Amino acid sequence: MMAEVWKRDEIESPCIKVCVIHPPTRLCTGCLRSIDEIAVWSRMSPDERRAVLAELPDRQGLIAKRRGGRAARLDRRSGKD
Repeated sequence: MMAEVWKRDEIESPCIKVCVIHPPTRLCTGCLRSIDEIAVWSRMSPDERRAVLAELPDRQGLIAKRRGGRAARLDRRSGKD
């Protein structure tokens, strides 16, 4: 009975605990929400949260894949690009 008291019908956060902000877009590379959306998520209505969630798939293309690092160096050595 007590569990029912704490049960909430709430839209879960899309956070995957990979919290890195992409500076040019100000989007989190993990969940694709903006800094502003993350900051107000707990105060958003269910409809506002659904609207943000609906936009997330389209945002993936806004974050360019990094070309640096070890994988890029290995690709250059092997002639891939």
